[in-house]
Amino acid sequence: MISVDNLGVEFSGTTLFSNISFVINPSDRVALMGKNGAGKSTLLKIIAGAQTPSNGKVSAPKDAVIGYLPQHLLLNDERTVFEETSQAYAEVLEMQHRLEFLNGELTTRTDYESDDYSLIIEEVSTLSEKLYSEGEINFDAEIEKVLIGLGFSRNDFNRPTKEFSGGWRMRIELAKLLLKNPDLILLDEPTNHLDIESVQWLENYLIESSKAVMIISHDRAFVDSITTRTIEVTMRRIYDYKVNYSNYLQLRAERREKQLKAYDEQQKMIDANQDFIERFKGTYSKTNQVQSRVRMLEKLVRIEVDQEDTSRLRVKFPPAPRSGDYPVIADGIYKSYGELNVFEDVSMTIERGDKVAFLGKNGEGKSTMIKCIMKQLEHEGTLQIGHNAQIAYFAQDEASQLDETQSVFDTIDDVAKGDIRTKIKDYLGAFMFSKEDWDKKVKVLSGGERTRLAMVKLLLEPTNVLILDEPTNHLDLRTKDILKQALIDFDGTIILVSHDRDFLDGLVEKVFEFKNKKVKEHLEGISEFLERIKANSIQEYEK
Repeated sequence: MISVDNLGVEFSGTTLFSNISFVINPSDRVALMGKNGAGKSTLLKIIAGAQTPSNGKVSAPKDAVIGYLPQHLLLNDERTVFEETSQAYAEVLEMQHRLEFLNGELTTRTDYESDDYSLIIEEVSTLSEKLYSEGEINFDAEIEKVLIGLGFSRNDFNRPTKEFSGGWRMRIELAKLLLKNPDLILLDEPTNHLDIESVQWLENYLIESSKAVMIISHDRAFVDSITTRTIEVTMRRIYDYKVNYSNYLQLRAERREKQLKAYDEQQKMIDANQDFIERFKGTYSKTNQVQSRVRMLEKLVRIEVDQEDTSRLRVKFPPAPRSGDYPVIADGIYKSYGELNVFEDVSMTIERGDKVAFLGKNGEGKSTMIKCIMKQLEHEGTLQIGHNAQIAYFAQDEASQLDETQSVFDTIDDVAKGDIRTKIKDYLGAFMFSKEDWDKKVKVLSGGERTRLAMVKLLLEPTNVLILDEPTNHLDLRTKDILKQALIDFDGTIILVSHDRDFLDGLVEKVFEFKNKKVKEHLEGISEFLERIKANSIQEYEK
């Protein structure tokens, strides 16, 4: 059991949260929710021992192991994937080597009555007990199981970690964390760099491990599947719900409705008393009553209403100019990098108004195909862009392409055309940019804020073909709801690459599956497709 007692954090005079307390019990699976900037990641770091609170404390049993996966990390670039992952067992392996050395000492030494000999016996006994408590572990088998579950092939095991992208390096760190078998697993956005099969493997692993878990994630389906409890950080305090995310949303709406009702009643009472004070403050016979009401208002604890759920807001793309019947036609496309063949003989036709998903494991060529469509990469075969196809492309690094010298407002003002200019402020508000943010320079924005700003910019650009490569990374759940609804309402053509099942569900009607250097078309939504994929994954797991 891990206890959080009267925790508070202040930055530069601003209170992030204060006097929050809760307990994490064995086997609890907790979703940590709240808007960007509420303090979720800070709270996770404090529980992990990576940050010190302004006041309060976190208490844990002496032998409790807490595993923490941050959003950003550094790996040792001199090791292979397998060697780096083996660091999860570094302490156990060190104990084994030490025990072997000490047993050798006991065999060769003859000073049986000496203090040194007694100390060696004592250390051997202590180490043996510790190793016995760890149980018999086939290290290589466990490492292989976790790495393959997270999407690595056996051919990757002996490759240096420096050859891998940030997303794959994050998977190595996740593998190390899981292999340490911690009592509490703390995960900050673990699914951002995982493909769908790896997410499903991680879900099963966490559920079957029976360990306590606390997760920050923008993947609603993942959160709903894993967690049974939701702690919301908001308005400098927490609310603790013993339900999963979907049920929490309903309870939160009910709570806010009660808050609003209580707030309105309190405001009426305050107004009535202030009217009385103004009316009779110069009347001698009412002096005591006036002073009594002044004191009462001074001591009154004002009711605060949680920030409005922006998921109810609707924003729309400008009307799509009419394109030809077939915005994208690919015929016999081949793409390779040197000896590495990414895909071969790929043919696909995307019709006007189609909303399609490109799905497949990382490295199967989804983003490569998009870059071919955008003419950013050369390829063999024929790739035709249809008549009057006006493509807007949201790349994975779109946020980094923004002009850092511009303000938030000017970034959007430069692209908005026609009547939609009157709605710039509404769009910025829907994506959580307050009036105070409008004059901020892009260079001072966080990664998440830049992603949201890039998304607003995309929403305001006239287009009839949208190509989005991982658009929901760094977007919170409410903002994703707004974007999803805008895409559903969009009357043009959409191509989506995303690992977010909940985001794709109900949005796409067709799936192009990238697998084994081929692309297969499935005339079905994401739910139907994933049912079959999950069954295949389970069969592979069972084999």
